Amino acid sequence: MSWTDERVALLKKLWGEGKTAAEIASALGGITRNAVIGKAHRLKLSNRLSPIQPATKKTVKQAANTSTPPAEKKVPKAKPAIQAPVGKGLSMAELTARQCRWPEGDPKEAGFGFCGHTIATGLPYCEEHARMAYQAASRNRILKAEDFEERARAASPEDEHDIKTAVGK
Repeated sequence: MSWTDERVALLKKLWGEGKTAAEIASALGGITRNAVIGKAHRLKLSNRLSPIQPATKKTVKQAANTSTPPAEKKVPKAKPAIQAPVGKGLSMAELTARQCRWPEGDPKEAGFGFCGHTIATGLPYCEEHARMAYQAASRNRILKAEDFEERARAASPEDEHDIKTAVGK
């Protein structure tokens, strides 16, 4: 199936009328709803009211003014539980084998770099960043592992080798 000019025009028309992606796919024929969603996003047609969720005054106002995108909400940054050291902001080329590789900042922005402090033995990060990266298993993960081991004990002898390999025993 190719996107002809006629099919794109029909997609834009139905999308603007608030039809669901499934309804548009059915109208176009020989296409999935995911293909409709993908094409709509590539055409930047996503600024519309949801045909499924009820509209609020705010969403109606935003959809009516599609020429300007809605303002981004400023979300306050959460303070980390562990206060990590301020990195040196080294580039990847400047790092040596014994320096922390914890990324700092946005790779798309100027000032992006890596921590650069001395690494903990056997890890790619300094002690503070290692604490952030390698946190203790949660209670749910521990319980799931115990459940898996219980099922392993109940398994047939033929499965025992495969299960022990998966559990790491």
